[in-house]
Amino acid sequence: MHRALFNVSSKQLSSQLSKDLQKKYSSKRVRVIKGDTVKIVRGEFKGVDGKISRIYNEKNSVAVEGIKKEKTKGDKFDVYIHTSNLLVTDLNTEDKLRVTKIEGKTQNSKSTNKESKKEESE
Repeated sequence: MHRALFNVSSKQLSSQLSKDLQKKYSSKRVRVIKGDTVKIVRGEFKGVDGKISRIYNEKNSVAVEGIKKEKTKGDKFDVYIHTSNLLVTDLNTEDKLRVTKIEGKTQNSKSTNKESKKEESE
């Protein structure tokens, strides 16, 4: 994975959707972007909610607003959390292409389900 192309490695930056978003978009996972609201499911900061402030593509990790650690000298730094330990609770809908892409998948899957049901009934 260290030598993967950017488009391949960025696809691995996906997290699980919450139950209501799974029903809405009929998808279990989505690629995370800056501005998505997430809940941390595992680790030291379990249960904390926040928005994604920065994405670190090489480690498949994201920095969440409000989660920082303190150095011995008093400086604070961002804590990067792996995307598999996150649950997306709200999507950033500023990118219209992303929204149409996610919604398009739901429409396509619904239409293929209808077509397959028609074929089975005939």
